[in-house]
Amino acid sequence: MEIPEIIGAGLCAIGVGLGIGRIGGSAMEAIARQPEATAKIQTAMLIAAALIEGFGFAALFAK
Repeated sequence: MEIPEIIGAGLCAIGVGLGIGRIGGSAMEAIARQPEATAKIQTAMLIAAALIEGFGFAALFAK
């Protein structure tokens, strides 16, 4: 693995971590504001986190 690939992989991991963290934080705020909508918020959060993680894996292994 060469240096540009390593830097790209690191940036990809940072981006995925930030994206999932932001989703989680926003979901917690939404649940705190509307506790009755917890199930819908969690479902949307999990789907979005899975998509972000999938794009991250695709970016890491695409060549």
